[in-house]
Amino acid sequence: MSPTPVLLADGETRLAEFRPDKGRYWRDHGIMAVALMAVAGGALWVMDVPYPAIGSLGAVLAVGVRAAYLASETLSLVWTLTDRRLHLPGPNRTINLLDIKTVRPFLGDVQIITTSGDKHLLKHMADARSVITQITQARDKRARRRN
Repeated sequence: MSPTPVLLADGETRLAEFRPDKGRYWRDHGIMAVALMAVAGGALWVMDVPYPAIGSLGAVLAVGVRAAYLASETLSLVWTLTDRRLHLPGPNRTINLLDIKTVRPFLGDVQIITTSGDKHLLKHMADARSVITQITQARDKRARRRN
C-alpha cells in the first residue's frame, strides 16, 4: 500500500511528515505480547487448566503473527503537517489546525482530539514529544495569524 499523495492548497506549506518507527512498532508489539502472555497464563492457571503455558505461548504467537501481517501496512502510513492542516493517512482526511483541541502522548503514541471530540492516533512515533511540540507550535502559530 503506497501513501496517498498530499495535495496542498495554494500557498500552503509542508512543515513535517510523521512516519511510524519500525523499532517502536516491534517494541510496542513485544510489550503487548508479554502482557497478553501473562494475562492468558494467569487466566488459565486460575481456571486450573493443567498446562497454562500453552495459552501463554498462543498469546505470544497470535500477537507475533498479527504484527508481521500488519507491519507493511502500518509502517507505510504518513501524517503530513502543514501550516494550515494535519493530513491523515488515506484520501481526503485532514484536520484544520484550529480544530485541534488537545495533542497528548497516549501509550507512546500521539493522540489528537478535535474541538468536535473526534480522536485520532499517530501510531508508533519514535519521538512522540517532538511530534506533539511540532503540531502544537503549528496550531498556535496558525491561531496567532488568524487573530
